[in-house]
Amino acid sequence: MMSKPQHDGQQTDYAFFFDIDGTLAPLQDMPDAVQIPATVIEQLIDLSKLSDGAVAFVSGRPLNQIDHLTQPLRGAAAGTHGAEIRTLDGQHLGASADTQQLRAIEQQLALHTDSMDGVWIEKKGVAFAVHYRQAPTAQQVLHQIVQRIVDGYPAFTVQAGKCVWEIKPRGYDKGKAINYLMMTPPFIGRIPVFIGDDVTDEAGFHIVNQQQGISIKIGAGDSEATHRFAEVEQLYRWIGNLLNNKITLQTMRSV
Repeated sequence: MMSKPQHDGQQTDYAFFFDIDGTLAPLQDMPDAVQIPATVIEQLIDLSKLSDGAVAFVSGRPLNQIDHLTQPLRGAAAGTHGAEIRTLDGQHLGASADTQQLRAIEQQLALHTDSMDGVWIEKKGVAFAVHYRQAPTAQQVLHQIVQRIVDGYPAFTVQAGKCVWEIKPRGYDKGKAINYLMMTPPFIGRIPVFIGDDVTDEAGFHIVNQQQGISIKIGAGDSEATHRFAEVEQLYRWIGNLLNNKITLQTMRSV
Protein backbone atom coordinates (compact mmCIF):
# COMPACT_ATOMS: atom_id res chain seq x y z
CA MET A 1 0.00 0.00 0.00
CA MET A 2 1.24 3.47 -0.82
CA SER A 3 1.97 5.72 2.12
CA LYS A 4 -0.75 8.28 2.67
CA PRO A 5 0.37 11.41 0.80
CA GLN A 6 0.23 14.90 2.15
CA HIS A 7 -2.13 17.24 0.34
CA ASP A 8 -3.25 20.84 0.25
CA GLY A 9 -6.89 20.11 1.05
CA GLN A 10 -8.24 20.34 -2.49
CA GLN A 11 -9.43 16.70 -2.45
CA THR A 12 -11.82 17.56 0.39
CA ASP A 13 -13.63 19.95 -1.97
CA TYR A 14 -14.21 17.42 -4.78
CA ALA A 15 -16.15 14.22 -5.42
CA PHE A 16 -14.67 11.69 -7.85
CA PHE A 17 -16.66 9.46 -10.18
CA PHE A 18 -14.94 6.87 -12.39
CA ASP A 19 -16.19 4.70 -15.21
CA ILE A 20 -14.35 1.36 -15.37
CA ASP A 21 -14.11 -0.30 -18.80
CA GLY A 22 -12.00 1.89 -21.07
CA THR A 23 -11.33 4.29 -18.20
CA LEU A 24 -9.79 2.64 -15.13
CA ALA A 25 -9.01 -0.46 -17.20
CA PRO A 26 -8.20 -0.93 -20.88
CA LEU A 27 -10.96 -2.46 -22.98
CA GLN A 28 -10.66 -6.18 -23.70
CA ASP A 29 -12.34 -8.49 -26.21
CA MET A 30 -14.14 -10.22 -23.35
CA PRO A 31 -15.36 -8.32 -20.26
CA ASP A 32 -14.09 -11.10 -17.97
CA ALA A 33 -10.54 -10.27 -19.07
CA VAL A 34 -10.73 -6.67 -17.78
CA GLN A 35 -8.55 -5.84 -14.77
CA ILE A 36 -7.65 -2.63 -12.95
CA PRO A 37 -3.92 -2.61 -12.12
CA ALA A 38 -3.16 -3.18 -8.44
CA THR A 39 -1.17 0.07 -8.30
CA VAL A 40 -4.22 1.99 -9.52
CA ILE A 41 -6.43 0.33 -6.90
CA GLU A 42 -3.93 1.49 -4.26
CA GLN A 43 -4.10 5.04 -5.62
CA LEU A 44 -7.90 4.96 -5.57
CA ILE A 45 -7.84 3.81 -1.95
CA ASP A 46 -5.56 6.74 -1.11
CA LEU A 47 -7.83 9.14 -3.01
CA SER A 48 -10.84 7.77 -1.14
CA LYS A 49 -9.10 8.35 2.20
CA LEU A 50 -8.13 11.90 1.28
CA SER A 51 -11.64 12.73 0.08
CA ASP A 52 -13.38 11.13 3.07
CA GLY A 53 -14.89 8.44 0.87
CA ALA A 54 -16.13 10.70 -1.94
CA VAL A 55 -15.00 8.27 -4.65
CA ALA A 56 -17.62 6.32 -6.62
CA PHE A 57 -17.62 3.98 -9.60
CA VAL A 58 -20.24 4.59 -12.27
CA SER A 59 -20.34 1.73 -14.76
CA GLY A 60 -22.48 -0.27 -17.11
CA ARG A 61 -21.45 -3.32 -15.11
CA PRO A 62 -23.70 -4.56 -12.29
CA LEU A 63 -22.63 -3.79 -8.73
CA ASN A 64 -21.26 -7.26 -8.01
CA GLN A 65 -18.87 -6.99 -10.95
CA ILE A 66 -17.83 -3.47 -9.90
CA ASP A 67 -17.00 -4.75 -6.42
CA HIS A 68 -14.99 -7.65 -7.84
CA LEU A 69 -12.90 -5.38 -10.07
CA THR A 70 -12.27 -2.71 -7.42
CA GLN A 71 -11.72 -4.93 -4.35
CA PRO A 72 -10.81 -4.32 -1.58
CA LEU A 73 -12.26 -0.82 -2.16
CA ARG A 74 -16.01 -0.99 -1.59
CA GLY A 75 -17.89 2.29 -1.41
CA ALA A 76 -20.52 4.21 -3.28
CA ALA A 77 -21.26 2.92 -6.77
CA ALA A 78 -23.76 3.01 -9.61
CA GLY A 79 -24.12 -0.08 -11.75
CA THR A 80 -26.00 -1.03 -14.91
CA HIS A 81 -25.89 2.59 -16.13
CA GLY A 82 -27.56 3.87 -12.99
CA ALA A 83 -30.23 1.19 -12.68
CA GLU A 84 -28.46 0.09 -9.47
CA ILE A 85 -27.10 2.54 -6.90
CA ARG A 86 -25.35 1.97 -3.58
CA THR A 87 -24.61 4.91 -1.30
CA LEU A 88 -21.51 5.04 0.87
CA ASP A 89 -23.49 3.98 3.93
CA GLY A 90 -24.70 0.87 2.10
CA GLN A 91 -28.22 1.85 1.11
CA HIS A 92 -29.36 0.23 -2.15
CA LEU A 93 -31.90 1.39 -4.67
CA GLY A 94 -32.55 0.53 -8.25
CA ALA A 95 -34.85 -0.35 -11.09
CA SER A 96 -37.30 -3.20 -10.95
CA ALA A 97 -38.30 -5.14 -14.02
CA ASP A 98 -40.98 -7.67 -14.86
CA THR A 99 -39.33 -11.10 -14.72
CA GLN A 100 -41.56 -12.47 -17.46
CA GLN A 101 -40.55 -9.63 -19.76
CA LEU A 102 -36.87 -10.18 -18.96
CA ARG A 103 -37.24 -13.87 -19.76
CA ALA A 104 -39.04 -13.10 -23.02
CA ILE A 105 -36.39 -10.58 -24.08
CA GLU A 106 -33.63 -13.08 -23.28
CA GLN A 107 -35.34 -15.80 -25.32
CA GLN A 108 -35.82 -13.50 -28.32
CA LEU A 109 -32.20 -12.32 -28.17
CA ALA A 110 -30.99 -15.91 -28.11
CA LEU A 111 -33.27 -16.87 -30.99
CA HIS A 112 -31.84 -14.16 -33.23
CA THR A 113 -28.17 -14.24 -32.22
CA ASP A 114 -27.25 -17.85 -31.36
CA SER A 115 -26.16 -18.49 -34.95
CA MET A 116 -24.11 -15.27 -35.23
CA ASP A 117 -20.40 -15.98 -34.78
CA GLY A 118 -18.61 -13.56 -32.46
CA VAL A 119 -21.85 -12.25 -30.93
CA TRP A 120 -22.79 -13.10 -27.36
CA ILE A 121 -25.37 -12.02 -24.82
CA GLU A 122 -24.51 -10.91 -21.30
CA LYS A 123 -27.32 -10.92 -18.76
CA LYS A 124 -26.92 -8.09 -16.24
CA GLY A 125 -29.77 -8.43 -13.77
CA VAL A 126 -32.42 -6.08 -15.16
CA ALA A 127 -30.45 -5.44 -18.36
CA PHE A 128 -28.76 -7.21 -21.26
CA ALA A 129 -25.62 -6.46 -23.26
CA VAL A 130 -25.30 -7.73 -26.83
CA HIS A 131 -21.55 -7.81 -27.50
CA TYR A 132 -20.13 -7.79 -31.03
CA ARG A 133 -16.47 -6.76 -30.54
CA GLN A 134 -15.46 -9.98 -32.28
CA ALA A 135 -18.01 -9.43 -35.06
CA PRO A 136 -17.88 -5.68 -35.86
CA THR A 137 -19.67 -6.04 -39.18
CA ALA A 138 -22.78 -7.19 -37.28
CA GLN A 139 -23.31 -3.76 -35.71
CA GLN A 140 -26.22 -2.55 -37.83
CA VAL A 141 -27.99 -5.90 -38.07
CA LEU A 142 -27.79 -6.29 -34.31
CA HIS A 143 -29.13 -2.79 -33.80
CA GLN A 144 -32.16 -3.65 -35.92
CA ILE A 145 -32.70 -6.90 -34.01
CA VAL A 146 -32.35 -5.32 -30.58
CA GLN A 147 -34.53 -2.33 -31.44
CA ARG A 148 -37.26 -4.53 -32.90
CA ILE A 149 -37.33 -6.63 -29.72
CA VAL A 150 -37.36 -3.61 -27.40
CA ASP A 151 -40.16 -1.96 -29.37
CA GLY A 152 -42.42 -4.59 -27.82
CA TYR A 153 -41.45 -3.63 -24.26
CA PRO A 154 -41.98 0.10 -23.53
CA ALA A 155 -40.37 -0.20 -20.08
CA PHE A 156 -36.99 -0.82 -21.76
CA THR A 157 -34.74 1.14 -24.08
CA VAL A 158 -31.70 0.50 -26.28
CA GLN A 159 -28.36 2.14 -25.56
CA ALA A 160 -25.26 2.11 -27.75
CA GLY A 161 -21.78 1.45 -26.39
CA LYS A 162 -18.36 0.45 -27.68
CA CYS A 163 -19.07 -2.71 -29.70
CA VAL A 164 -22.17 -3.40 -27.64
CA TRP A 165 -25.91 -2.76 -27.78
CA GLU A 166 -27.51 -2.66 -24.35
CA ILE A 167 -31.10 -3.19 -23.32
CA LYS A 168 -31.85 -1.49 -20.00
CA PRO A 169 -34.82 -0.15 -18.03
CA ARG A 170 -36.01 3.17 -19.40
CA GLY A 171 -35.31 6.33 -17.39
CA TYR A 172 -31.89 5.50 -15.97
CA ASP A 173 -28.47 6.82 -16.98
CA LYS A 174 -25.10 7.67 -15.47
CA GLY A 175 -25.94 11.36 -15.20
CA LYS A 176 -28.97 10.69 -13.03
CA ALA A 177 -26.88 8.31 -10.91
CA ILE A 178 -24.18 10.93 -10.34
CA ASN A 179 -26.81 13.54 -9.55
CA TYR A 180 -28.39 11.22 -6.96
CA LEU A 181 -25.08 10.36 -5.29
CA MET A 182 -24.21 14.06 -5.12
CA MET A 183 -27.19 14.44 -2.77
CA THR A 184 -25.83 11.82 -0.35
CA PRO A 185 -22.92 11.97 2.15
CA PRO A 186 -20.01 12.50 1.69
CA PHE A 187 -20.66 13.92 -1.80
CA ILE A 188 -23.01 16.72 -0.69
CA GLY A 189 -21.65 20.20 -1.40
CA ARG A 190 -18.60 18.98 -3.31
CA ILE A 191 -17.53 19.69 -6.87
CA PRO A 192 -18.02 16.60 -9.09
CA VAL A 193 -15.25 15.15 -11.24
CA PHE A 194 -16.24 12.42 -13.71
CA ILE A 195 -13.98 10.45 -16.04
CA GLY A 196 -15.36 8.18 -18.77
CA ASP A 197 -14.68 7.05 -22.31
CA ASP A 198 -17.92 6.08 -24.01
CA VAL A 199 -21.16 7.51 -25.35
CA THR A 200 -22.83 6.03 -22.25
CA ASP A 201 -20.79 8.49 -20.17
CA GLU A 202 -22.11 11.57 -21.95
CA ALA A 203 -25.09 11.88 -19.61
CA GLY A 204 -22.60 11.99 -16.74
CA PHE A 205 -20.51 14.66 -18.43
CA HIS A 206 -23.64 16.72 -18.99
CA ILE A 207 -24.66 16.64 -15.32
CA VAL A 208 -21.14 17.38 -14.11
CA ASN A 209 -20.86 20.34 -16.47
CA GLN A 210 -24.19 21.69 -15.19
CA GLN A 211 -22.72 21.61 -11.69
CA GLN A 212 -19.55 23.44 -12.82
CA GLY A 213 -17.48 20.33 -12.22
CA ILE A 214 -14.70 18.66 -14.22
CA SER A 215 -15.58 16.21 -17.00
CA ILE A 216 -12.85 14.19 -18.71
CA LYS A 217 -13.23 11.92 -21.73
CA ILE A 218 -10.63 9.28 -22.53
CA GLY A 219 -10.00 8.73 -26.22
CA ALA A 220 -11.34 10.21 -29.43
CA GLY A 221 -14.87 11.13 -30.46
CA ASP A 222 -17.31 13.97 -29.99
CA SER A 223 -18.07 14.70 -26.36
CA GLU A 224 -19.51 17.22 -23.91
CA ALA A 225 -16.49 16.61 -21.68
CA THR A 226 -14.45 19.73 -20.96
CA HIS A 227 -11.13 17.86 -20.88
CA ARG A 228 -9.57 15.00 -22.80
CA PHE A 229 -7.06 12.23 -22.06
CA ALA A 230 -5.65 10.34 -25.03
CA GLU A 231 -5.41 6.98 -23.28
CA VAL A 232 -6.02 5.10 -20.04
CA GLU A 233 -2.37 5.44 -19.00
CA GLN A 234 -2.75 9.22 -19.00
CA LEU A 235 -5.51 8.85 -16.40
CA TYR A 236 -3.20 6.73 -14.25
CA ARG A 237 -0.56 9.47 -14.34
CA TRP A 238 -3.20 12.09 -13.57
CA ILE A 239 -4.35 10.27 -10.44
CA GLY A 240 -0.75 9.95 -9.27
CA ASN A 241 -0.08 13.63 -9.91
CA LEU A 242 -3.27 14.55 -8.10
CA LEU A 243 -2.25 12.57 -5.03
CA ASN A 244 1.18 14.20 -5.04
CA ASN A 245 -0.11 17.75 -5.56
CA LYS A 246 1.49 18.08 -8.99
CA ILE A 247 -1.79 19.30 -10.48
CA THR A 248 -4.50 21.60 -9.18
CA LEU A 249 -8.15 20.83 -9.84
CA GLN A 250 -9.11 24.48 -9.51
CA THR A 251 -6.92 25.23 -12.52
CA MET A 252 -8.76 22.58 -14.52
CA ARG A 253 -12.11 24.14 -13.61
CA SER A 254 -10.98 27.51 -14.90
CA VAL A 255 -10.00 26.19 -18.35
